[in-house]
Amino acid sequence: MRKKKYKQNSKKEGFFTKLANTIITLCLTAGMLWGLQAYSGATNLKFAQLSDIHFLANGSNTTFKMIGESPRLLDDAINQINEYNDLDFVMITGDLIDKPFEKELNAVLPHLDKLNSPWYFAFGNHDRCVGGYLTTLVYLETLRNANENFKFKKAYYSFEPKKNYKVIVLDNIITNSITSNGYIDDAQLKWLKKELDASKKDTVLIFMHVPVVEPFASPNHRLRNAIVLKQLIESYKNPIGVFQGHYHATKITQHDNVLYVSTPALVSYPNAFRIVTVSNHKDKVTFDFTWKETKETTIQKMAKLLAFSSSIYTGEPQDQSGIYEIKKQ
Repeated sequence: MRKKKYKQNSKKEGFFTKLANTIITLCLTAGMLWGLQAYSGATNLKFAQLSDIHFLANGSNTTFKMIGESPRLLDDAINQINEYNDLDFVMITGDLIDKPFEKELNAVLPHLDKLNSPWYFAFGNHDRCVGGYLTTLVYLETLRNANENFKFKKAYYSFEPKKNYKVIVLDNIITNSITSNGYIDDAQLKWLKKELDASKKDTVLIFMHVPVVEPFASPNHRLRNAIVLKQLIESYKNPIGVFQGHYHATKITQHDNVLYVSTPALVSYPNAFRIVTVSNHKDKVTFDFTWKETKETTIQKMAKLLAFSSSIYTGEPQDQSGIYEIKKQ
């Protein structure tokens, strides 16, 4: 009897020993994986870029833009964006509204309120009225009251969405004359330099409306001091992504450690936007671009018929989706 009892106890002890060893092994494995990730510095940042929405509550289509369908196109984009549960933020790179009236800004905000992710904004040339009521101060105050994540009192600002990442939003819209050209004044350039000086170890994401690097030549839409801004940005060696709109075109250009990304308009063909995943590794940073077209295919087909040259706006396949790599120096 004693011998049988001894065997039963041995079996019990063996079972609990194996269970304890299994738990310890799982804990050690999880710790090692966490340690490897921490050691490599691999962190991801994921966001959506929407540009040139040109929202108009009761508008009509033009020869180029599907203004009359802008509310439906925006709702479709929001629904698609909300399918992602891991976005850190959504950035709108200008021309949120088509006509610079307060009633249009107030009309678009309930649509944006449906976004599940925090959203931010850079001014476009259609967003403010020269000499009109919808000034920078009125616009910003309206956004602050409607968007709990938007607390900025200037048209250009910065924030840190995650450790080792810096987001910089620029305002390169000329507000004292009616023009589609852009310009960065000296005060903002000095502020930008200060921000970049403080972020030399970070991956920097810069958002603006008028592009630094044009997807195609357009003298009436260009940034007048693009060379100055480009030289400043490229004087830094850390990974930098520059995200732009305005031209309604799709293009990605890499200059060493800087990516210049032009994203198409939601309101005109190809009626698309981007999902971008930035991965920060020990020795490199990767940008993974996912191209998202509207599901409103009837509207998109109409928009294509209105486009002068659809290939200009869609770009090449590598301008739409793909992975770009920047080595850390």
